[in-house]
Amino acid sequence: MSVSPWLACAVLSVFCVLQVSSLDTFVAAVYEHAVILPSDTSLPVSHSEALALMNRNLDLLEGAIESAAKQGAHIIVTPEDGIYGVQFTRDTIYPYLEDIPDPQVNWIPCDNANRFGYTPVQERLSCLAKNNSIYVVANMGDKKPCNTSDPQCPPDGRFQYNTNVVFDSLGKLVARYHKQNLFMGEEQFNAPTEPELVTFNTPFGKFGIFTCFDILFHDPAVTLVTKLQVDTILFPTAWMDVLPHLAAIEFHSAWAMGMGVNFLAANIHSPLRRMTGSGIYAPNSPKAFHYDRKTNEGKLVLAKLESHPGRSVVNWTSYASSIEVPSTGNEEFQSVVFFDEFTFVELKGISGNHTVCQNDLCCHLSYQMSEKRADEVYALGAFDGLHTVEGQYHLQICTLLKCKTTDLRTCGSSVDMASTRFEMFSLSGTFGTQYVFPEVLLSEVKLAPGEFQVSSDGRLFSLKPTSGPVLTVTLFGRVYEKDWVSGASSDLITHWLMVIVMIITPIVHYLC
Repeated sequence: MSVSPWLACAVLSVFCVLQVSSLDTFVAAVYEHAVILPSDTSLPVSHSEALALMNRNLDLLEGAIESAAKQGAHIIVTPEDGIYGVQFTRDTIYPYLEDIPDPQVNWIPCDNANRFGYTPVQERLSCLAKNNSIYVVANMGDKKPCNTSDPQCPPDGRFQYNTNVVFDSLGKLVARYHKQNLFMGEEQFNAPTEPELVTFNTPFGKFGIFTCFDILFHDPAVTLVTKLQVDTILFPTAWMDVLPHLAAIEFHSAWAMGMGVNFLAANIHSPLRRMTGSGIYAPNSPKAFHYDRKTNEGKLVLAKLESHPGRSVVNWTSYASSIEVPSTGNEEFQSVVFFDEFTFVELKGISGNHTVCQNDLCCHLSYQMSEKRADEVYALGAFDGLHTVEGQYHLQICTLLKCKTTDLRTCGSSVDMASTRFEMFSLSGTFGTQYVFPEVLLSEVKLAPGEFQVSSDGRLFSLKPTSGPVLTVTLFGRVYEKDWVSGASSDLITHWLMVIVMIITPIVHYLC
C-alpha cells in the first residue's frame, strides 16, 4: 500500500510537534545584573530621559540574553528593578512606566509595537525574545488609570505596579504578574487587591512567577506549587543578604528543596549593598549559583534542569517527635537573630546530642566536629514566634550556627567566615507546619550541593563531612496560618519598626 506524500508529511509534522512540545529537560539561565542607576530619583525626569536610562540597562540585558541563547538556553530570568533601578517616589517612577496589557490579548509587541500605546520597553523585550528564540523574563513598571471617586483608587488617579513580564520564544507576551507583597520603601507601587496566580505552559513544563518579598508569604508563592502544580518558579529579585538565615543563595535554594520545584532566581548585583546571589536550583540540589561581593560585574549563570521534577513527601515532625526531651540539659541562654529572640544551648564538646525548645518547637541535634576550636563557638537555637520587623510572619526555626565571637551574646549576629568543619550533623524539630526549608551554608557564603539530604521523617543530615567550615545548618519553618495573630502587640511592632528604620534606613530601599 502506498502512502501519499501529503499524509507522510502530516504524520511527520505531528511527530515533530509532539517531540518539541514535550521536552524532558531544558536549559535555564539567570542573569545577575549590575544595574545602571539614575543619578537622582528625587526629581521627576522626562520620559525620553527615563527611556535613555532604561535602554542603557537593556543594552546590558541584551548581551546576556544573546549569550544565553547561543549557549542553548530555553529561558532567561533577569532581576527585579533591573531596567530602571530603585528608590523612587510615585511621581519620579512614573516616566519609567508603561501600560502592560493582559496577556490574553495575544500580542507580539515586536510585530505591532503601538497596539497599546507607546511601549518601547515591551517592544524591545519582545524583539529580544523573538530574535533569539528564547523566553525572556523581565521586571518593569505597569501603570493603570483609575477613577478617583473609587475608594481604592490612589489620589493621583492611577495604580502603579511592580510587574514581571514574560515573552515567549516568538516574542509574544504570555505572562504578567503584579507583585503582591511590597517591601518597605516601595511606596511608589501599589499592591493588587487580590494576589495574582500567574502561570503559563511551555514545551518544557509549567511555570509560575512571583517577586522577591513574595517568597516569605503563602500567596501567591505556595499556592502556585500546592494548588496549581507548577514545575518551575521564576523569581526576579532585588535581594540584600541578611545572615545567618536569609542570604539569597541560602534561602532560595532551600525554598526549592522545601517546595519540591525548580527555582530560577535572578538578583541585582551591588556588592556595596550586600546584594548578590543568583542561582538555578532543583529540588534535590543547587545546579548552578553565583555569589560575588568582590567585583562589580554582572554574571550569566546557566544549567540544565528536569522539566517535571519529582516531589518527595516529608513529615517534618515525625523523627523529632519520637525523641524524648531530656528533663535536664545544657544551660540555655537567649540571643537575638534578625530581631527575633532565640533560645540557645552552646555546643561545648567536639561531638554530642542536644535539644533546645521554645514554645511548641523542640529542636534536636546530633553532631561531630572535625575539631573543637577554642576561638569559635557554635550553638543550637530554636525560635517559635511572630516576626514583626520588615513584615509580619510566623516562624519556627531550628538552627545550628556559628556565633560571631566567643561571647554568647553574639550568637545570631551576621557572620560570613568560619573555620570549623563538621564530620556529621543531623537536625530535626517538632514543627507545626509542612512548610520547612532546609539550609546548609558554608564559610564565605557558599552552598554545599550534594553534601546533605532530607529524610522522609524530617531529618536534615549530612551525607559526608562538609567540604568547608560551617556557618549554619537550619530548618526554616513558616506557619502561614499564624501570620495575623490578634495578640501581637502593636506597640512592639512599632518599636521594632523604629529600630530597623534607624539601623538600615540608608539601604532599606534596596531590599526586595
